[in-house]
Amino acid sequence: MKLATIRTPSGTAAVRIDGDGAVELGAADLGEFLARPDWRTAAESASGTRHDLAGLDYATLVPRPEKVFCVGLNYRTHILEMGRELPEYPTLFAKFARALVGAYDPVELPAGSEQVDWEAELGVVIGAEVRHATPEQAAAAIAGYTVVNDVTARDFQYRSVEWLQGKTFERSTPVGPWLVTDAEPGEISCEVDGDVVQKADTSDLVFSPADLVAYISQVITLVPGDIIATGTPGGVGHARKPPRYLAEGSELVTRVEGVGELRNTVVKGA
Repeated sequence: MKLATIRTPSGTAAVRIDGDGAVELGAADLGEFLARPDWRTAAESASGTRHDLAGLDYATLVPRPEKVFCVGLNYRTHILEMGRELPEYPTLFAKFARALVGAYDPVELPAGSEQVDWEAELGVVIGAEVRHATPEQAAAAIAGYTVVNDVTARDFQYRSVEWLQGKTFERSTPVGPWLVTDAEPGEISCEVDGDVVQKADTSDLVFSPADLVAYISQVITLVPGDIIATGTPGGVGHARKPPRYLAEGSELVTRVEGVGELRNTVVKGA
């Protein structure tokens, strides 16, 4: 089952994506919908207003998540290319809702940065409140998966030992196009202007989605609509010799097999 948030003439609406269209779920967005205890059965049985599949305008998947957690250094290949050892615990940082855009929206270059990089990521969306989760509880709390690109201003990121300032520029992070509740994520890839720059399998993750939910839930309660970006594989531009970065007009395509695809054009930011 695929669930999304679309833009409509009157605002936004949470929808179920079917083969030939989208059915409204009776909520303004997917975050609001996932807060319902019965969201799964409600989504399966929904019969609201229908929209043609062609021309759907996808908003960011959860427009106002309470939390967006991101994980650094979680693919073995990426850890090795950065010259680091495999971590004992996940490396966590955060984003804020203003950083998020839709699956096909423009991605804005952070003003003042000359080193804007790509990071294809598998996204996890929380579907149930969970705290101090066991591995089984953590897996059950996952509503499903989506696609994220953690576009990063490397020159801002490395101004200090804390990464957040390079990670949460406004309108920099595409998420979507939908949440897949029954996905088995496979290959993850990123293309920049037609060149495949990242390709790996999600089995290369050091910490699995359930591992991350269990770990983060020790720190804070995870709630429906929270997003976890699980980390990026090798092939980022900053690690290349010479480095390669995004520029105005760059075409960015991010895919996760079995989940979906983002297509974004890079534009000049404010």
